[in-house]
Amino acid sequence: MSVETLPPLPSYGDGVRVVVPAPSAGPGNWAGAASAVLVDGTFWLTYRVRRPLSAGRGVTVVVARSADGVVFEPVAEVHRAAFGCESFERPVLVPVPGIGWRLYLSCATPGSKHWWVDSLTASTPEGLPDGERRVVLPGDEQVAVKDPVVESTADGWRMWLCCHPLTDAGQEDRMTTRLLTSPDGLRWEDHGEVLAGRAGRWDARGARVTTVLTQQPLAVLYDGRPDAASNWYETTGVARWDGIRLVADDEDPIASPFSDGAWRYASAVPLPDGRTRFYVEAARPDGAHDLVTVVV
Repeated sequence: MSVETLPPLPSYGDGVRVVVPAPSAGPGNWAGAASAVLVDGTFWLTYRVRRPLSAGRGVTVVVARSADGVVFEPVAEVHRAAFGCESFERPVLVPVPGIGWRLYLSCATPGSKHWWVDSLTASTPEGLPDGERRVVLPGDEQVAVKDPVVESTADGWRMWLCCHPLTDAGQEDRMTTRLLTSPDGLRWEDHGEVLAGRAGRWDARGARVTTVLTQQPLAVLYDGRPDAASNWYETTGVARWDGIRLVADDEDPIASPFSDGAWRYASAVPLPDGRTRFYVEAARPDGAHDLVTVVV
């Protein structure tokens, strides 16, 4: 598959708009880890708001809507206390045919490096905080699971799941991506690892799928980092399906030109005119991360 088959990729330049600014100035203050969908002409966005470690990390998940994809109105908010978790990371909002909406939540187990994936299901986005709750993927003592990318397909549901091994103390930041499928978006079958970091490259410490770029042929954007010190400052690359697993491109990653360089958690929304609107968590000059959007 050639690069020409992909839509243009997002970068930090002209046309970038801030959708949700960081909650405060300085490192550790982040708005982002977003996912977005376009349904019947309305953009739906969900993102987490994070503070520095000393202030509680990922404190809330927000669901918002927009007519233009830039100016959003919050319609629901979920607080970590309701889930008994220490932090939230990437949420995912998806429409569920015949039911309504489902919000997948990445939840940190207090006092540990473990994460699990929970869900809320309701008839409307506004009703999600009081929706039906279900643990979707509990993880275990061997692996933490978080940051899913969830798609409803003609054959059922597909998930790209970020996994962190917990077997080696101090090495829990390492990450790989596994592929799962489901008949209903709640009961999942694991098909194994499909993307991992490459020794000596910019993604050596791990690789996390963040969005699907194209279905035919299948290509994704993913986050990676070269070392443990770069945790939370991931940059973005392209990987393509070879029939068995995802194979990373040899190009340099996309990064923010500011502070820690983070350009991560990209979410791609195809537009009716053939362009793509991207939402990305991007580093700004003071070290905070804004949630930004750009159309390419």
